[in-house]
Amino acid sequence: MHKETCIQETKCLKLKSSVDLAKNKGTKQVSDQPTHELEGVEGEEDLSPEERRVLERKMKKILKKEEKKKLKDEGKTLQKAEASGPTASQQALDYLTCWAESRTEWKFQKTRQTWLLQHMFDSETVPDEKFSILLEYLEGLRGGAKDTTVQKALALVQESGQAPEDKVVQQRAHRAREVIQLLS
Repeated sequence: MHKETCIQETKCLKLKSSVDLAKNKGTKQVSDQPTHELEGVEGEEDLSPEERRVLERKMKKILKKEEKKKLKDEGKTLQKAEASGPTASQQALDYLTCWAESRTEWKFQKTRQTWLLQHMFDSETVPDEKFSILLEYLEGLRGGAKDTTVQKALALVQESGQAPEDKVVQQRAHRAREVIQLLS
């Protein structure tokens, strides 16, 4: 029992010294050639494959952190890749257009419907030309989604009575009245 704990402590010390050694060397490309990174470490042949992977991950993390700190000190920042795919609004509007133009290719998508129902009163996210298509789409709405949509529309109409001078609120209320008339 005592011998096992000594072995584990020795391995931990080797891992720590390996990480410190890599840190001091400023080793690059940990993920590309992990076995070469550990060749200079004393006793690395005693490491199990799992311990070797742990060590490689730690070294990679430390090096990445140091590189980020170095860039920050130089006043530069890492540029993250922008989302190249279409936005949720564009996907939902495309879904609605597909429903209107080719129902044979159209397939129900809960997330797209939910997005449309949450944003249908906003004329910036759902333009007027798409809103008329959305009203046709809403004719087929059933169940809880229909009830929730009517309740939300009623709440918007009541809210508009409290702010008669706010143009955006009145525009949302106008859309809400159309939805209520359609679904009631």
